[in-house]
Amino acid sequence: MWTDSQIFQGQFPLLLKLVLAFVAGTLIGIEREKHGRPAGLRTHILVCTGACLMMVVSEGVFFKYGHLSAEGVIRLDPGRIGAQIITGIGFLGAGVIIKEGITVRGLTTAACLWYVAGVGMAFGMGMFITGALATALALVALMGMKKLEPVIRKDRFLNLCVVTGCEADILDDLHSVFDNHQLYVTNIEQDINLAEKLRRYDFILTRHHKRIGQDLLKEILQLDGVIRVRYK
Repeated sequence: MWTDSQIFQGQFPLLLKLVLAFVAGTLIGIEREKHGRPAGLRTHILVCTGACLMMVVSEGVFFKYGHLSAEGVIRLDPGRIGAQIITGIGFLGAGVIIKEGITVRGLTTAACLWYVAGVGMAFGMGMFITGALATALALVALMGMKKLEPVIRKDRFLNLCVVTGCEADILDDLHSVFDNHQLYVTNIEQDINLAEKLRRYDFILTRHHKRIGQDLLKEILQLDGVIRVRYK
């Protein structure tokens, strides 16, 4: 008969794994919660701690039934549960990715969920130093690297729609305006509606390191035949 102290000593490593996974999920989840992401504090805690729990259960199954003969009906593979964790997190991560036009949001949060599951698995396997280092690296990437974003010069993209009369072909004039503003045309579509006597141009424009839109709008409106201009 085991004493209470022996039972606690046997369970203590398992409890420690869960607590450390809970702390790691909390630290990473706080950063996501502060930025108002769909998967915030509680989601990251549950993913990290849940992944740890599954790894602990995977180990427990092996130790409980590991004495059985390899020629028996039961086949044990401790890594099988861990592999299913990654598959399951893929579905969860897909749920936080939102596409709005050409803009995609939620990729960092999805990657964070995938990453935090790995952190939980590390703690579940008893790799405490690896899990702690992984947590620290995640916080550096999410918090430290975010401060570099204003310093990094990025390309700016603009969706531009210009509507003119059907007889007004101003494509060459538009290209001249784009050249004056040092804009690069990455995509162009033209639609001619004979019934409504309208011609529509759709552009995706790129300009390095500076926002574009307002100055461009004023110059395009001065072109002959322009009826409507829209950009975002």
